[in-house]
Parts: sequence; structure tokens; C-alpha cells
Amino acid sequence: MSLLPPDAVEFIGFVAPHRVSEIHPAPGEAIEPDYLRLLAQAHEWGGFDRVLVAFYATAPDALLLAAQVASVTERIGLMIAHRTGFTAPTVAARQFATLDRLTGGRVAIHAISGGDDRELARDGDHLTKDVRYARTGEFLDVLRLSWTSDRPFDYAGDHYRIEGGFSEVKPVDAIPVYFGGASPAALAVAGRHADTYALWGETQAQVRELIGRVRAAATAHGRAPRFSLSVRPILAETEERAWARAEAILARTRQVRAAAGLGPAAAPQNEGSRRLLAAAAAGARLDKRLYTAIAAETGASGSSTALVGTPEQVAEALLDYHDLGVRTFLIRGFDPLEDAIQYGRELLPAFRDLLARRDGKARAA
Repeated sequence: MSLLPPDAVEFIGFVAPHRVSEIHPAPGEAIEPDYLRLLAQAHEWGGFDRVLVAFYATAPDALLLAAQVASVTERIGLMIAHRTGFTAPTVAARQFATLDRLTGGRVAIHAISGGDDRELARDGDHLTKDVRYARTGEFLDVLRLSWTSDRPFDYAGDHYRIEGGFSEVKPVDAIPVYFGGASPAALAVAGRHADTYALWGETQAQVRELIGRVRAAATAHGRAPRFSLSVRPILAETEERAWARAEAILARTRQVRAAAGLGPAAAPQNEGSRRLLAAAAAGARLDKRLYTAIAAETGASGSSTALVGTPEQVAEALLDYHDLGVRTFLIRGFDPLEDAIQYGRELLPAFRDLLARRDGKARAA
């Protein structure tokens, strides 16, 4: 898999090594191989283009999980979250290039700098957020040099000094770099490095505004990134039942948090969560079918807003974001395996059919 054409639509799912979500407490085992296999294969069978393998402090290693996903699938791409700065960029470059070669070019990297000082401290990282983003920029500089340079290179930055760096193993093609972050420090890195800029499920007005800022930052470097939207579809056969399911998920989320002894969510440190909470403050139901109540309940710790309705209605809502410039949709459910199967059977075909019919009308006109 190489870099996608600007207008190509991409669907990315989410795989975890065990069943867990806001409504499903984590089991005792950190890794359940059979569940990981089923979840990965459900996405491949459902027609997803990639799956995200997430990173967070205390989690199993994302690169090794991605290798396992590749071993039980045939074609689906891997979007591997990588916390920049913990592994030397030359070493990380060889790791990603090696896996890309072994999987026939299925690898992408989601470069994350970390937005919560408390989580970073668990791995002994105490840099400020702005400094972490500056380090990420240098990390990605070295990563690309390692992947592309046909001779040893030197690099001198504030965080990395490389002398005679070189990688014998190169990717099959250019490894796509996904990147998110809405602070000024993050946008400076996004403009230089993001092949696809990742947004969470914000309102249409918020998405329009942030896309404009990212495009301005990228234009300064002669670049034109793609845009991704991360959202949690809640589907049912009727709109009424879909909203009832959404309210049931909210109630179950509250039960799980109470059973775990979790009080009100702490104020987030990252700009993305703050933007989701700003949307939630405007109402629980926004635009056509954006549902923000679960984000408000959890402190917007990650992708936590939903699109609610029938598959056709949610497909129409995704098309509204497509009209704003979004071409990648990162979707996952609150019932991870069951929802992935339903998305593959109903939502992805509904969106693709809707887009094809609209494009056909435009060509005819």
C-alpha cells in the first residue's frame, strides 16, 4: 500500500488484543489471541482498508500486535500508533520498514506525541507538550531520511544527532504518516509531515475550521495532506431504535465507570479533547446526528463522539464530512467485534453506494 490519491476514500477500523470499550471493562488477560484474530478478520472480510493498532502507556506493544494481525489476514493495511521519542528514530525506521517488507507494503505509522503529561510520566517522559511535538518533528525527519536515503546521512537537531545513519531495509513504497493534534505546536509538525491529518468526530463547523488551519500550515511547505475523521457510529434498523441504543450505551458507560470507582473525568490536557468537550457543551445532539453525551461523560478521552441512525442516515452524515474534505473515516464501535461486522455489512456499502450515485449524477450533469 502506497500513499493514496487525494480523492480516494479509505475506511480504517480498530483492533485491540481483547474486548474492551466504554461499556465493556477490560478482561483480566492483556492479550486474547483468538479475539484479536477474529476482530482483524472481521475488518478484512467487511472491506475495511486498514485497522488501527493503538498505543497507550501500559498497553501491549503495538508493533508486535500489528505483526500478529498481519499473520492472520491477507490484505488489510496496518495503521500502527507509535509514541515518538521512546525509540531512536533510526531504530524505529528499520522496525517499520522490516514489517512493511514482510507484509508486502501494508504498513502505515500514526505518529503520536502524547497529550497528557500524566500518561507520559508512566514511561518516564517529562518533557512539556510543545517540546514533545518539536521532538516528533525531528523524529519524522530522521524516519524519512532512513527510509529514502541511498547513502549514509547526518542529522543535527535539538533532540537527535545522527552520524552516518543508514538503513539497509527500505519500505516497499512510501510508508504513509498519519498525524493528529490541534495545538499550534502540533499544527507546525502536521504542516511538514502529515500525509493524512487525523481529526476526531467534531461538528462540521469545527472540522471546516481545523481543516483550513492545517491546509494553511501545509501550504507553507508545498504539501497537501489528506484528512481523516474518527467517530463511533451507532446503528439500528430505525432512527428511533438507534437513538435508544445510544442512550443505553451512555447509561452503561456510567455504570461501568461507577463500578470502577471513577468519579467525574479530569479536565483534559490535550487540545483535541478540549475541542470535543466544547462541542458537547453546545448540546448532546448536534448537526444532523452527532452525539456528544458519551464524550462529555468520559472527559473526551479519545474518540468518543458518535453518529447515530440507520446505516443510510449515518452514511449521509459521513458524506457531509466528505464534502468538507475528509477522505478517511476511522470508525469503531462500542461493541467492537459485533459493530465491525455490522459496519462491513451495512455502513460501508451504504456510504460507497451513496457516493457512487452522487458522483454519477454529477458526471451526468
